[in-house]
Amino acid sequence: LCGHKRTNYKQMKNNSLLIIATMLISYQSLAGYSVENSPAEEFVKDTILQSLSNDIIHYEKSQNVMGYFFKASKAVTPSVVHIKTIYKGSETSGNSGQQLYGSPGKSSLAMGSGSGIIIEADGYIATNNHVVENAVEIEVILPDKRIFTATLVGLDPNTDLALLKVNATGLPAVKFGNSDIVEIGEWVLAVGYPFSLNTTVTAGIVSAKARSIGIINRPGNNSDGNSPNMNTAVESFIQTDAAINPGNSGGALVNLNGELIGINSAIASQTGSYSGYGFAIPVNLAKKILDDLKKYGIVKRGILGVSFPAPIAEDQFFKQQGLDPAKVKGVY
Repeated sequence: LCGHKRTNYKQMKNNSLLIIATMLISYQSLAGYSVENSPAEEFVKDTILQSLSNDIIHYEKSQNVMGYFFKASKAVTPSVVHIKTIYKGSETSGNSGQQLYGSPGKSSLAMGSGSGIIIEADGYIATNNHVVENAVEIEVILPDKRIFTATLVGLDPNTDLALLKVNATGLPAVKFGNSDIVEIGEWVLAVGYPFSLNTTVTAGIVSAKARSIGIINRPGNNSDGNSPNMNTAVESFIQTDAAINPGNSGGALVNLNGELIGINSAIASQTGSYSGYGFAIPVNLAKKILDDLKKYGIVKRGILGVSFPAPIAEDQFFKQQGLDPAKVKGVY
């Protein structure tokens, strides 16, 4: 405890076995004495040498994974930016909080913080709708400390996505991956600016795909008393256990090749901070939304004229209709 180096018993045992093995092999080599098929030689071949080989393989695999973490992190961090927002509050009305939030009769200002991803070298940046919605000023800070005032190109509350533009060229754009081929259990990195800290990278795995958690609540206009509570939001999150906290919103979720597979959007938490569940918008969904925002300023969607329960509420709705959820195949 006080600087004393404690030797691990297991390590001592392995070292002793290695010394015994070396002595046996050396004795056989130098003395010309054959112990072929003897218990000692079999023990050396089958137990000690195999154990050492396995340890080397496991170590090399571990080092390979760590190397991928480093390469992926190095590839994506230049493309993830810090976003700061300013909001104009409503006029205060002389309540008990006026000393904290402003003087009577004057408007107050609030500030927000989030993350964004450079998706094109000429200044287009993707982030979450909730990061910039209703902001009167949007500031983008690059990892190299350059600061730009951003223009809002378009918003899509139904997917919680937004597109910004800064007046710059030659920016380090992220490399897009394919979220459709992401596998559960696959290693991923989350990159962003939690709690307004500098670029932060966390690691985890893909815990689930196509998650609908009901966090984007956009009621439709076609509901009636006989229909389930409709929601026009589109949720198909990639769930990950990589640590995501307030401020990570709009940041990157990447695979070990450093390719963007998702845009971090939400966490499931009782406290408002990380508790093991983070959710990212799949990049294949985001690309269509962001392309539309760039071309038209809005998202163009086809309307089928049908409605169905949100996935998070469908089992409850089926039971209310006297249906067994396990027997419903397809869409009700």
